[in-house]
Amino acid sequence: MDIFFKSYIAFWSLACLFAFVLFVRSPNQFALGRRAYWHFLKEPWKLATFVIGTTVITLVAPYTGDPTWDYVDGFFMSVLCFSTAPWVVATLFLAVRRQVMWREVYVAICVWLFSASWSYDIYLVWRDGVYPNTWLANLFASSVIYLCAGLFWNLEWQANRGVIFSFMRPDWLLRTNEPNFLKLIGYAAIFAFPAIAAVLIFFF
Repeated sequence: MDIFFKSYIAFWSLACLFAFVLFVRSPNQFALGRRAYWHFLKEPWKLATFVIGTTVITLVAPYTGDPTWDYVDGFFMSVLCFSTAPWVVATLFLAVRRQVMWREVYVAICVWLFSASWSYDIYLVWRDGVYPNTWLANLFASSVIYLCAGLFWNLEWQANRGVIFSFMRPDWLLRTNEPNFLKLIGYAAIFAFPAIAAVLIFFF
């Protein structure tokens, strides 16, 4: 393997290790480590869209004509996306408003890159023995999908505000009492489009 990729693996491995240490030292300081976050993800429409999306991506992956896609990375990248993207996007939004500590921002960035890129890279290194030549293209493409997914699963409707993102509320981890997916469909379709397009592009 080229020295560049060996160095790159070492770099992001150390970055992820440091992020992991920060997280396990004080998991409750991170929304990702709180029970409320996982309850937030258990809204029926979120679970339903996750199951449907994961099933489609996993089953279709080997037939896209892209040799880097298979059942394994199609599945684990879908799981990582659903379980982390809503938190990562919320954290970065709150970081802009200076409402979270640097530790959470750093961990969120590492989780984003690992979920959208580095997990894909290292799996293919293990599977094929070489660093994938699609790593850079995947980094950008998967990051767009990851961002859209994080926004998608943060959508909610409130009677007094209409459609908003959950992280716009101070208590964003608390599920609302007004779940109404039908009122979210138009907005949801916008954020779902990149993932749908990423699959369909291989068949046209």
